Amino acid sequence: MFPVPRLFEIIQQESGTSWKEMYKVFNMGHRLEFYVPNEIADGIISIAGEYGIAAKIIGHVEKSHDGAIVEIESEFGKYEYIK
Repeated sequence: MFPVPRLFEIIQQESGTSWKEMYKVFNMGHRLEFYVPNEIADGIISIAGEYGIAAKIIGHVEKSHDGAIVEIESEFGKYEYIK
């Protein structure tokens, strides 16, 4: 994950909202996400870098038979969201 911008820390502190809810409601500083095969990810990261845009792999997708689950690991904890 990218570092959380200070703005989101202020919102969390002032509102008392849990970090789990903050990650559910806000993008937490992630501007755009692409879901692509691993073999093209490095090329996309390289192109972004040519334009001065920070990019990196922040996760992966796995097939699930139990429904949609999103797991987030951040500096504030690990959270699981089930659809």
